[in-house]
Amino acid sequence: MTAQHSKDGGSKTVIAALAANLGIAVTKFGAAFYTGSSSMLAEGIHSLVDTANQGFLLLGISRAKKPADAEHPFGHGVEIYFWSFIVAILIFALGAGFSIYEGVQRLMEPSHAVEAPLVALGVLAASLAMEGYSLSVAFGEFSAMRDPSATNGFFADVRAMKDPTIFVVLFEDTAACIGILIAAAGIAAAWITGIAEFDAIGSIVIGVVLAVTAVLLVSETKGLLIGEAASPAMVETIRDRVSQRPEIVSVNEIRTLHLGPRDVLLTMSCDFQDDILSQDIEAAVSDIEQRVKHAFPIVRRLYIEVQSKDAHRRALADEEALA
Repeated sequence: MTAQHSKDGGSKTVIAALAANLGIAVTKFGAAFYTGSSSMLAEGIHSLVDTANQGFLLLGISRAKKPADAEHPFGHGVEIYFWSFIVAILIFALGAGFSIYEGVQRLMEPSHAVEAPLVALGVLAASLAMEGYSLSVAFGEFSAMRDPSATNGFFADVRAMKDPTIFVVLFEDTAACIGILIAAAGIAAAWITGIAEFDAIGSIVIGVVLAVTAVLLVSETKGLLIGEAASPAMVETIRDRVSQRPEIVSVNEIRTLHLGPRDVLLTMSCDFQDDILSQDIEAAVSDIEQRVKHAFPIVRRLYIEVQSKDAHRRALADEEALA
């Protein structure tokens, strides 16, 4: 993933999605009550849940910017991962759960035809246009963060992304567009055939789409919440550059941890020449820190441990024995 990304890019994407979903939710609920469509009601709930989700993401973005304090010495960047996880749970519990429940209830009860189906289809067409715009904003931000020289594929790039404000909205809007098409198909089928159950089936299928989306988001955000390393390419670049320094015998180990989308903690164990003076080690450590942070601004904290290769090997053995 490329590091070139606006700090406000995630916020802009979320705000665009929130504005679109709020307007869409109001429109869908009005159309649902007017037409009596189960699929339209499921879509209204879907958009309402998405609106709340964007609110939670904005809350996470805001809280992640809080400065470090005594209780949180590394800052609050991980909060964005927590709130993104909450969003995934809400999509599953509220969005998918209600859509499937509503569809099953309509199938079990005597069904009635959708009133004014052209109105419902018109509302869905307008909703698709708004959701499409929000999706284009999210996809634009996602594309800007992808490495143009890489050939990893879409899902590999999603897994490598550390900013949930981008891929959560991307997944949500994709599911929303698919849901609108399903709702339109259900309403149209019920209208053409006179079989009202098609509308209820559309609601159930929308719920399944949301459930799959929620599972994918839970999987992605769980890894970030637990703690993921920085990209292997960045780590190898740092290792190569530090290893080339004349005072360094070897770089024993580099460990990284994302504390936020653009906040990486990096620790490094280095074996220095035996005859080097302590003040030269201090100067080298300071220089390495400055150069790494200049080359990779997302490395906000860097700690270097001066340790021989043998001592490091013994420390790893002790660590494995205690595990």
